[in-house]
Amino acid sequence: MAQTFDVCIRGAGIVGRTLALLLARERMRVALVAPPQRSQGAARDVRAYALNLGSRALLESLRCWPDDEHATPVTGMDVFGDLDGRVQFDAASQAVDALAWIVDVPALEQRLAEAVRYQPLVEVVREPVEAPLTAVCEGRASSTRTEFGVAFSVTPYSQSAIATRLRCERPHAGIARQWFTPEGILAFLPLAGPEGHEVAVVWSLEQALVPEWLRSDEESFTTRLQAISQDTLGRLELIAERASWPLQQAVADRWCGAMAHESGHSWHSWVLAGDAAHNVHPLAGQGLNLGLADVQALARILQERDPWRSTGDTRLLRQYERERKAALAPMGLAMDGLQQLFARPEVPVQMLRNWGMKGFERSGPLKSWMARQAMGLL
Repeated sequence: MAQTFDVCIRGAGIVGRTLALLLARERMRVALVAPPQRSQGAARDVRAYALNLGSRALLESLRCWPDDEHATPVTGMDVFGDLDGRVQFDAASQAVDALAWIVDVPALEQRLAEAVRYQPLVEVVREPVEAPLTAVCEGRASSTRTEFGVAFSVTPYSQSAIATRLRCERPHAGIARQWFTPEGILAFLPLAGPEGHEVAVVWSLEQALVPEWLRSDEESFTTRLQAISQDTLGRLELIAERASWPLQQAVADRWCGAMAHESGHSWHSWVLAGDAAHNVHPLAGQGLNLGLADVQALARILQERDPWRSTGDTRLLRQYERERKAALAPMGLAMDGLQQLFARPEVPVQMLRNWGMKGFERSGPLKSWMARQAMGLL
């Protein structure tokens, strides 16, 4: 007898695998469409994600949280403006052990892949299969989203991000650091434990400057980053290749809908989650947190459905869309506003944002509320 599924998930990245495990835990049968294996000669993946308390709790519930060496706690955050403005956050003032954790992407992907391998209700397939619901978790360049005729409204920024890894002369002490300059935004994210000497780098800068810094020799590149970072961590050594991608804010106009059979009759449904549904600027490190919150909400709504409702019931999917769009809206507006504010090089604008940073540092309850919002506690 042919295998039947409750959900077919297109996209086997972090968001897709997490959704598969959540649904299987609720006794749903899942087909997970996995891409071809990477070639052995592929470059090292230099990505790292800042995951908040909510994301950690979700992954721990699936027993997929990486080992301590691959999940470094952020006990403080230091944000520098392009004049003398400065904002600091620390875990102790929020009565938590960490503001976030910087997680090595390959380590998290491996944990999720192992969990999927040992979950009997998840079958990894090479091609999409029939199911009442198709969940699209393919990322920002989703071909399925295009196939389903979904408009993806993209606001491109004039910046691209350069990502890599550095070894530092001084330990990072568990502090995430960020420098806002007219040239761009530089972030150092702590890796290799609380007293580690490695950081993940995300440098957002004008696209016209990106080719030059991708081609530059290692010494020129590290010397520039050392200057921007005000020599905070001492001498820097490049320990990985440099990768780059354009930055954008984007959102799909529809996050769910009905799939039409060849006869023209509606029979199955689809839903978007993660970067296939929305993109935000990485300056606050919330992209994956939003994607994991998507699949957590979708899994909860499907689990709580009436027994007679199909997983493809569009009423349920619209409930998910409304809930997640409402949660995304303030984050998207905040990230876009900050990006636009710090992209302006004019001296009066520099003075205004410097004044704003100083005021925010002294704001007390507002600053605490923002910290707890980013941690996923509100």
